[in-house]
Parts: sequence; structure tokens; C-alpha cells
Amino acid sequence: MSSTYVEANFNFSNVSLCIYLYAAWLVFLSELVFVVSLTMPRESPEGQQPLPLVRSLVSRIPAHVVFCNRSPRIVKPVWINFRGEPQPYVDIQPYTGKRMETYVGHPWMFRDAETDDPMVVNNKEMFLPPHLENGQVSIANITLPVLTLRDRCLQVVRRLVRREHICRLEIACCLQDDLAQRSSIHADLRRISQRVEQKLLENREQQNR
Repeated sequence: MSSTYVEANFNFSNVSLCIYLYAAWLVFLSELVFVVSLTMPRESPEGQQPLPLVRSLVSRIPAHVVFCNRSPRIVKPVWINFRGEPQPYVDIQPYTGKRMETYVGHPWMFRDAETDDPMVVNNKEMFLPPHLENGQVSIANITLPVLTLRDRCLQVVRRLVRREHICRLEIACCLQDDLAQRSSIHADLRRISQRVEQKLLENREQQNR
């Protein structure tokens, strides 16, 4: 009787061991497929646009910044998110500042809150928070851009004349077209991305020489 019990118990153990090994093998295969799927290049869906060059990168390095509006305009800070899309933040009143907690590798732009005209930050179009040691704070000085007399006149006329009334002005058609073209942060982002892409191509060509 005891020998029969031992034989049955032995068979049951073998079955359990086989089931365990089979399950472990399935888990191993699933993990292998997952790893291979991560390493293999993936084709983007048909019709989907590639991500722009100017966008926020994934970063865990915090950056402490003070946005200083040193202009008479109300300024709108705009964060460029991970898809390269502008995300506006709370306006900054003239000659005031705002402390912002952001991350290294996250670009910011600044616009006139009323007209969407571009502002400059530290004499540049875009602000990239630097990595400073010991929690030091970086300053982003927001000022009015230096414009040509023609561009400044166009800005003033746009403020005074509605878009639908521009065609009534007794001026050259080319000036009417220029007045009808309003400032757009999306157009500025496309222009900056094209400039960055061109710079990368030039650098690549120089390296291949």
C-alpha cells in the first residue's frame, strides 16, 4: 500500500514540475518578446507627423528660474511641451517677476499677451533653463525686441486698425498683405525648427568631410 502511494505521489510531482517549467517558459517568452519589441525600430502610423525638433525632452533635473518682465507689456510665458506644442501659463504684469519651477531641457518662449508679438528673453527668442549647482536660481530677463522702423510701424498700425479694415487703407497692396500677417507662435516655432534642422545638416556635412 505504501509503495503504491509513493508511486502516485511521484507521478503527481512530475506533473507539477512539468506545469511549473511550462509556465516559467511562457513567462520567459513573453518577456523576450517585450524586450525585442522595445529594441526594434517602429514605423510611425501612416499620416502621422514626426515630432518637431523644438520640444521638451524628458528630464528629471529641476531648474529654478525667475521670469523677470522688464517691459511695459503684459507677457505670457509659453512652455513648449513634449510634442512641440505651446502651452501658455499665467500672464506676468509689466515690471514684475514670477518664480517658476521647471526642468533642464524644457524650452520657454514669451509673447505679448495682447498681440501675440514675440518678446525676447536674455536677448534670444527662446529660453532653455540651465543646470545650476546647489539649487541656484537662473534669471530670464524678458524685454522688447529691437525692430526695424518698418516692422515697428506695422506693429502700431495693427494695433490701431482691425484686420477686416486693412483693405480700406490707401496704401500699397504689399503693405496690406504685411499688415494682414499677424504674429503666430506656431509660425515662429516652425521657423526655429527649420533653422535648427538646417544647422544639424550643416554640422553633419562638415563631419563627413
